[in-house]
Amino acid sequence: MKKALAAIALFAAMVWLMNTSLFVTPPPGAANLLAHRGVHQTYPKTNVGNDTCTATIIDTPRHPYLENTITSMQAAFDAGADVVELDVHLMPDKQFAVFHDWTLDCRTEAKGVTEETPMTTLKGLDIGYGYTADGGKTFPFRGKGVGQMPTLDEVLTSLPDRKFLINFKSRRAEEGAALATLIEAQPQWREAVFGVYGGEEPTRETLKQLDGTRGYDRTSTMACLTRYLGYGWMGLMPEACKNTLVVVPGNYAHFLWGWPDRFSERMKAAGSEIILLGPYHGGDFTAGIDTMQDLELVPPGFSGYIWTNRIEVIGPALGKRRIAGR
Repeated sequence: MKKALAAIALFAAMVWLMNTSLFVTPPPGAANLLAHRGVHQTYPKTNVGNDTCTATIIDTPRHPYLENTITSMQAAFDAGADVVELDVHLMPDKQFAVFHDWTLDCRTEAKGVTEETPMTTLKGLDIGYGYTADGGKTFPFRGKGVGQMPTLDEVLTSLPDRKFLINFKSRRAEEGAALATLIEAQPQWREAVFGVYGGEEPTRETLKQLDGTRGYDRTSTMACLTRYLGYGWMGLMPEACKNTLVVVPGNYAHFLWGWPDRFSERMKAAGSEIILLGPYHGGDFTAGIDTMQDLELVPPGFSGYIWTNRIEVIGPALGKRRIAGR
């Protein structure tokens, strides 16, 4: 019995030594900020489903910016973002429209499926038409979003030397092929694509056609995290975690072997970048580090990417934390 207990204790000690961060120097560099949709109007996350028109339940506006516009992206970079996330749809004329919703009904005065609408029509719409914070009594952005839906070409031209995480809203592999064709035709934009994610088919088609591009979808994310939980304690790295973007919910990060520094070291060695999300409570992976309390989930010395829906708040706060830590 004593030998068995000693063996168990020895095994536990070995596992601890292999995964503790006490003897690991954090990977060099400061934390990076990834602004979801640029600077945008926020809304309560409770009781929000896939079909909820979030423009009709926004919080009282604190700023004039609308998501996925060039001005909102510039504001995000000005607030400290290193990467801006944006959403794309491939139009019938093979241009990419930068817009979140699958349909036009929620945010604009038009109706119909976004990807089925010509870009010339989209350019004339008011993307601020549907926003209200008081149940429809007032519409503070109506008339202010006319012509503000950009193409991906316009974004990359207007914001040179910036980086973007591109979210495919469809499941069409054609979208991934079209993005690869666009980047191959405009090689100066290659460095602008930090990564791709979203629909599995277009994401994987992009990764297949554009060597060296990182990306993830729900299936690949779960494959990486569950396999790492299964045998990452041995220092073995699942193939699903190599040369990719590894999305980590902040409230579950402590379950990952070696979190934070040894885990970060292993991911860096595998050619991957970590994107740290806010607390995950089911649903999609867009919960951000959005409050001062959420910011406590970011370990000291963390040098990955912090996903935030409130870059205008977290950017300055992280800057102050860096100064205080010197």
